[in-house]
Amino acid sequence: MAAGGGESVFDAFVAAAAEVPDRLFVIAPASATRLYEPAGVTLTYRDAATAVALLRRSYARAGYGPGLRVALMLENRPAFLLHWLALNALQVSVVPLNPALRAQELAYLLEHSEAAAVVTVPERAESVFAAIVAANLEFPVGIAGEAFEPPLPHKAEAGASVPPAADEGAVLYTSGTTAKPKGCILGNDYFLAAGRWYAAEGGLCTLRAGADRVLTPLPFFHMNALAFSFQAVVETRNCLVMIDRFHPATWWADVAKTQATAIHYLGVMPAILLGHPPAPTDRAHRVRFGFGAGVDPKHHAAFEKRFGFPLIEAWAMTETGAGACVAASREPRRVGTRCFGKPAPTLAYRIVGDDGGEAAPGTPGEFYVRNAGPEPRAGFFAGYLKDPAATTAAWADGWFHTGDVVRAVEGALHFVERKKNVIRRSGENIAALEVEGVLVEHAAVREAAVIAVQDATRGEEVMACVVLKTGLDPSEATARAIADFCRERLAYFKAPGWVLFRDALPTTATQKVEKAKLKVPLAELLHSPTCFDLRALKKPPVQH
Repeated sequence: MAAGGGESVFDAFVAAAAEVPDRLFVIAPASATRLYEPAGVTLTYRDAATAVALLRRSYARAGYGPGLRVALMLENRPAFLLHWLALNALQVSVVPLNPALRAQELAYLLEHSEAAAVVTVPERAESVFAAIVAANLEFPVGIAGEAFEPPLPHKAEAGASVPPAADEGAVLYTSGTTAKPKGCILGNDYFLAAGRWYAAEGGLCTLRAGADRVLTPLPFFHMNALAFSFQAVVETRNCLVMIDRFHPATWWADVAKTQATAIHYLGVMPAILLGHPPAPTDRAHRVRFGFGAGVDPKHHAAFEKRFGFPLIEAWAMTETGAGACVAASREPRRVGTRCFGKPAPTLAYRIVGDDGGEAAPGTPGEFYVRNAGPEPRAGFFAGYLKDPAATTAAWADGWFHTGDVVRAVEGALHFVERKKNVIRRSGENIAALEVEGVLVEHAAVREAAVIAVQDATRGEEVMACVVLKTGLDPSEATARAIADFCRERLAYFKAPGWVLFRDALPTTATQKVEKAKLKVPLAELLHSPTCFDLRALKKPPVQH
């Protein structure tokens, strides 16, 4: 049991493994293009429990225990879950890392989280070492594998560290409105609540105990896979199907051969799958429902008709977890709108207008949420790591301010837009300020502002509005050089997909850039002779 008598993620897994030891726990389907285990991986609950026990003993011998964090860059591999469970058993918090991050991004997360070590796979070791060198850190690195031996944990200087609470399970970094990502502290109770919420939601996304296989291509450094998918599978004694990432060409083959009965998606996935020619494989599967967010309203009904199962749109944030999760899991789902369902009685909410008062019925306003029970923050994150001011601001007046604009129609909530200065591309939140900070480091850039532009496939794309230094040529070659510069320093998805050269940026009397004026009229901007489409250059790194 976790310190203080609370149940942990590890405790929940142990209970499941004891009850159904021979049931399938994890499947990673065979893939000829994958360098590790191309024949695939299949683990029962017993197999996983044995592997976790070995890892737990190894970590304990090396000195890992309460008060430490370990960064994990283990991709979407079964090893991620095994290491997480082993560390959780020792009351060690984990910091999942996005493999797409560049050296300076990784260095910031390692320093800010004060992780005691980083554990990675051989194929990612080079980028981890580059981050350590870039930050001038002395940092232990462990390479996962059959003969894994944890490195001796790094101890922070006395008085410098912010040790995790005994019940902390993980710190997930999420891009907000600031230039640097914020670390969301998530307790064991957060993960358990997420799994139990999903297991109990019912309706069209009912998980049947011991009878379902939940397939997710979503990354385990995000809350969707790490909290909801994984924990719900444990809670219902089901099987988790792990895909390294979304592969459109082999998607339906993977769904069929793994006998998945539920899939998790992001909005970009239905659009891409609908773009493929109809084929017999469209319905050669056992999927009963898809669970996700952000499907384009114009694709929603078409997808369900063609592929034969409902897409359940849901809303939550890393910060809210199951404390404020809403899903359109029951009819009427209002397919073709951006409806994400009716809140349960356990969720208290407000829709607040610009004047700070309640928005009129049907009128958009910012979404404020809290748990309706005696503990308003039950199920939510514990706070932002090393940023109590941001935590206090997010919970102003006793309500969590989501930054999302919604409207209520007959009790059902509809997503309208994001109030925060965040670009959401293919499910990734991108802070404009972070990209702007890199752009202005380029020798040719005098000023820069980043805005979101609509994208038929990705939802939104990053546009960099750039004022060049005097005498420089606003050409495609210059635009490419700037985009290349960004991709060397940022994850590929954060780099500009469009570069627009301008003579000046519109500003207020206090010299703040008026981004609203940059977006109007957008159609004309995209066809400007000084606007360059560089989306084809944005490609993910090779997955192993």
